Amino acid sequence: MNTLFDKIWDKHVVQQVTDGPTQLYIDRLYCHEVTSPQAFDGMRARGLKCFRPQQIYCMPDHNTPTHDQDKPIADPVSKKQVDTLARNAAEFGLTHYGMNSRDNGIIHVVGPEKGLSLPGMTIVCGDSHTSTHGAMGAVAFGIGTSEVEMVLASQCILQQKPKSMRISINGTLREGVTAKDVALYLMAQLTTSGATGYFVEYAGEVVRNLSMEGRLTLCNLSIEMGARGGFVAPDETTFEYIKGRQYAPKGEDWEKAVSYWKTLKSDADAVFDKELVFNAEDIEPRITYGTNPGMGIGITESIPTSGDANFEKALRYMDFKPGQKLLGTKVDYVFLGACTNGRIEDFRAFASIVKGRQKAADVVAWLVPGSWAVDRQIREEGLDKVLEDAGFEIRQPGCSACLAMNDDKIPAGKLSVSTSNRNFEGRQGPGARTILASPLVAAAAAVTGVLTDPRELI
Repeated sequence: MNTLFDKIWDKHVVQQVTDGPTQLYIDRLYCHEVTSPQAFDGMRARGLKCFRPQQIYCMPDHNTPTHDQDKPIADPVSKKQVDTLARNAAEFGLTHYGMNSRDNGIIHVVGPEKGLSLPGMTIVCGDSHTSTHGAMGAVAFGIGTSEVEMVLASQCILQQKPKSMRISINGTLREGVTAKDVALYLMAQLTTSGATGYFVEYAGEVVRNLSMEGRLTLCNLSIEMGARGGFVAPDETTFEYIKGRQYAPKGEDWEKAVSYWKTLKSDADAVFDKELVFNAEDIEPRITYGTNPGMGIGITESIPTSGDANFEKALRYMDFKPGQKLLGTKVDYVFLGACTNGRIEDFRAFASIVKGRQKAADVVAWLVPGSWAVDRQIREEGLDKVLEDAGFEIRQPGCSACLAMNDDKIPAGKLSVSTSNRNFEGRQGPGARTILASPLVAAAAAVTGVLTDPRELI
């Protein structure tokens, strides 16, 4: 009667504190430059070494510029954070994929593509979107800086066990509907707090038919429903994706691993604290209209006519009106990338729309691969030629315009169609206005200059 979450969690329990949290063993810790400096300072102050350094991987991504990466970082704050991570990794004997390494990229893109994130693992990082790795069939979640220090020192963490929720999406997705649209739809249905306190298992025909890239996108956005994390039970799609990757098991170890991974599924009679079921037919390409990811509509729909004080405040910030249709709204910036949609499949989707067309003259477009490996694949598949012929430039890997911690900031008042994960006030730059969307919607806006239903261009 166990859920998959129960199985993975229970296998990693070191001890249960009486009337307190669980001491949970962690298989993989990822460190980036933003939340780790204080943790390393704490280790240094206490004279501690990392307990299992081979389980820890470091990578700068938030502060890295997406151009001229061979030159010193111009912004002094960004430079200090990136340099500090390199020094800390060297001092504590940790694997570090630095900015000029061809192994670098966004940590939530690189982990799965290197085979570092595997089924059945517990994975943490000082970043809320660590839930992305749940697509591999892992229990993955973000932690705070003090908890990063805890894992550095002991490879364990103290955690309260969350409740379990299963979200099933049944049926077949319609043309032009992607995993990003599914996630935006779920957020609108549940709101940004509807899954608070839960770990979500995604199931149903739609999820089983998603590629690994699609599952990574879906799990990435679990946190935006308030969930502690989200994951998908591993299957043949998972195994095929992992096989042959750098850190994936090899030879006999591979056979043993797959044999174990096949047991990682919820029992037929498993009881969840909450179950929700949705139909694929109800989902169309989605866009957000407000200042949180749950404020979304189908692209052909109108903004609601009323709401609470936050609704009114969000519309004032976005300069939209209740009841307004957003199709045809002028767009200033388009961003393809982030740990949400910076993978090869996302670039294929974008290229499929812009092929044979031209970028709208007054749109600024930033196309940012999630890693150097994605960049290489873009060029191997000839997508770079398609994009360049359409007037687009491919930038260098990094978090880029997902958040205003590097050079790629949207100017105040400008409207951005973004494939990233958050549209909070100022998220992409002070005063910037953000519409979250799929790569297909972003591509349609990039070539027409206005919000456009991508199904018209497919």
